[in-house]
Amino acid sequence: MVVHLLVPSPERTHRGPSTGPLVGFVVSKAVGAAVTRNLVKRRLRHLARERTALLPPGSMVVVRALPGAAEASYDELSRELDRSLEKCGVEVNASADHAAEAGSAR
Repeated sequence: MVVHLLVPSPERTHRGPSTGPLVGFVVSKAVGAAVTRNLVKRRLRHLARERTALLPPGSMVVVRALPGAAEASYDELSRELDRSLEKCGVEVNASADHAAEAGSAR
């Protein structure tokens, strides 16, 4: 998984600083058939939704799934997304705690 994060400066943003972050996904045909790609996108969308509060206001994130995402479990995708966001400078400890609570509630 590859994650790109753009935090525009206040004078360069067209959307305004009070808007929430935007998250986009790229899942190519290399990941698998349409059903597999859609499954990966749904999982990533759900994981990203849990982490949007951690992103800077007005930021834009692109998550690109690599072919290995097709075989990855939900928990593996979660750990990989957290690791990738941390590499971008996003503090994700609260997200990991939230995911652990959600997993124990199941």
